[in-house]
Parts: sequence; C-alpha cells; structure tokens
Amino acid sequence: MRIISGKYKSRRFDVPRSFKARPTTDFAKENLFNVVGNIMDLEETEALDLFSGTGSISFELLSRGCKEVVSIEKEFSHHAFIKKVKAELRADNLITMKTDVFRFLTTCSRQFDFIFADPPFALKNLNEIPELVIKHDLLKEGGLFVMEHPKEYDFSTLPLFSQKRIYGAVNFSLFIK
Repeated sequence: MRIISGKYKSRRFDVPRSFKARPTTDFAKENLFNVVGNIMDLEETEALDLFSGTGSISFELLSRGCKEVVSIEKEFSHHAFIKKVKAELRADNLITMKTDVFRFLTTCSRQFDFIFADPPFALKNLNEIPELVIKHDLLKEGGLFVMEHPKEYDFSTLPLFSQKRIYGAVNFSLFIK
C-alpha cells in the first residue's frame, strides 16, 4: 500500500498476503483524488471511510490534510493493521472503529464533509449504502460522498447524485449535498 500525496507521500506499508481486501488501485485512487480536489478542499475536513480494508483511503485523506478521519472496518485483522499503521504514522486524528458499516450508518448522528465507501463487490446489500448515507443525513452541506462499486450498479437516479467516473474496472459514483 502506497500513500500518493501529502505529508505521508511515498510512504509504503506491506499489507499481509492473507488479507481478503481489494484495495483501490493507485491509478484509480490518484484519479479519484484529482476529481475530489477539483470539487472540494480536503484540508480541515472531517471524513468517514466505510469498509476501510487496508486503510489506504483513510491514510491518503490524513496525508492530504483532513482534520479527522473515522475509519470503519469490521474484519479483525484489517482493523488491527489499520491501528498498526496509525501508530507508525502517529496519526492521532484517525479514529478507528471495529464495527459493521450498516450498524454504524443507522446509528451515527454525526455529519461529515467527505464520505468514502468501498464495500466488497460481492456484498448482497451493496446498493443500500448510498440510500443509508442520504437517508440518515450524514453529509454536511456542500459535502461529498464517493461510492466505489462494480459496473453493474447505477446510482444515477438517487438524490444528490452528481456524476460517475470509471477508471479501468473501478467505478465511482459521486454525490454532493
């Protein structure tokens, strides 16, 4: 795992081979952050990373100046890896939570400037994630929600939908409040 830009730029962390996570490719991540950078300034924002996996997006957000990032990951080994990297970086502004994303989304009473979700593509209720983010009003005014998903999904009819970006086999749907 490599951090592309910001204060942790070029830092690399070896992800255990046993991980089931499908991390966002560097190519897709770099292009996504170029798009995000044209929509909003990440400095001093509060971000939420759902299905954090390796923590790649969380650490990229922190590196680019986010004031605080909340990382949600329920897999024990993945959560432990994120905490390990957090300690190495001394990233005290990363809040790690080992919990189920759906439980978190239905109980969270906080709003965020930026939300990123990269669920397992085989997840049965993947299509519910944008609806839950919107229904529970988790985005601040002017906030951006990015959903990574397989090409079979189309979220363009949902409220707040702004655009879809495709980078190779990676699809991102963007929602702006």
